[in-house]
Amino acid sequence: MNQRAINEIRYLYDRATAATVERDLTRAVEILKTLPDEETRERAAVFMDGLSQMRSEWRLEKQRRGRKSRSARTDKKRPHKYRS
Repeated sequence: MNQRAINEIRYLYDRATAATVERDLTRAVEILKTLPDEETRERAAVFMDGLSQMRSEWRLEKQRRGRKSRSARTDKKRPHKYRS
């Protein structure tokens, strides 16, 4: 069971995408909670850390894209209200 659980977490890690990383990380945490001892959890921690890192990076990327598209819409020159 222990190795199977670690393999499943690794599978989630290997197959994670920006669209699935939240769900994959949630599932990995559920699996991690079932592991019986600290040694086994430490072996799974590498993949957990990787999933968390991917989630952070993809969130930042998404935020940056959102800011760029918003700034592109608001970068249009507006007439100065005091110009004649």
